[in-house]
Amino acid sequence: ERRPNIMAAAAGSSMILQSTLEAHGDWVTAIAAPVHTEDGLPHNDIFISASRDGKAVVWRVTGDAAVYATPERSLEGHAHFVQDVCLSADAKYALTASWDGTMRLWDLSTGKSVYTFKGHTKDVLSVSFNPENTKILSASRDRSIRLWNVLAKQMAVIEGPASHGHTDWVSCVRFSPKTDDNIAVSAGWDKVVKVWRGVSDQQYALQSNLVGHTGYLNTVTVSPDGSLCASGGKDGIAMLWEVNAGRNLYSLDAKSVIHALVFSPTRYWLVAATTKNITIWDLETKAEVATLDVEFEGLGDRALQPYCTSLCWNHDGTVLFSGYTDNKVRVWKVGSA
Repeated sequence: ERRPNIMAAAAGSSMILQSTLEAHGDWVTAIAAPVHTEDGLPHNDIFISASRDGKAVVWRVTGDAAVYATPERSLEGHAHFVQDVCLSADAKYALTASWDGTMRLWDLSTGKSVYTFKGHTKDVLSVSFNPENTKILSASRDRSIRLWNVLAKQMAVIEGPASHGHTDWVSCVRFSPKTDDNIAVSAGWDKVVKVWRGVSDQQYALQSNLVGHTGYLNTVTVSPDGSLCASGGKDGIAMLWEVNAGRNLYSLDAKSVIHALVFSPTRYWLVAATTKNITIWDLETKAEVATLDVEFEGLGDRALQPYCTSLCWNHDGTVLFSGYTDNKVRVWKVGSA
């Protein structure tokens, strides 16, 4: 791979491709990295990638400039693609969602699956821990969102008109990262983003429908302070919403199908993974801060270029992890221009 094209960044910083990591035999579908710990110190020496090869890989950060991380452990047990992964706040457990219709909770110290969550009747596409790690939400092609406790007990099923559920595949569900917020958002192939409020330990009620997209949705993400969410999919538009007011603030055109969106934990940035590239916007100026392109060698003109399907920042927003359809994880570092 040649050096990627990097546009000068508006915020006086640029993104440098630091490392390309290989451990998967199929698309990298999701990446999770630790946020913070009880004592405020991040466990930033690991992160996890999930793949269509049916596995999730735990990576150990080396501190070596050339090889950013090495695969330490493989989490194996699912019978189909692993579509999503998230980490517990203490980074001791991982939760995976699979097309085999189940989720699994893994003990990272042993690499063993502790619980299997059974209830969905079709592929599970998304999974999320609440910030306190007491609840889990999952989303599926069965059109339902399910609420679980950490012992794999199903507490609630949000589906159908009675609970104002999605009317098509639910592609993504995310708890607000803000502690005590008790808010979650979901996005589906019905083109709708839904904001949910926890009304009890065992139930979430619809707070608002965020309508405006013209195509199916792949992703929704909540800002670190819980005030905004961003959604994207087939129409190539990243729509920014005010979570509490339930209104659209503005939209950013990625000009290509959006597969993943993530807010920076430390800067006022939104990052989109599209079929074309990775685009970073400054949300104050609404300008593109950078576009990250990878030069893929040896592909014919007619071949579909590999693209980024998954994104995750490290805890302090200095490193962006990206997963691609060429089975590789690319690690981008924020440098100062």
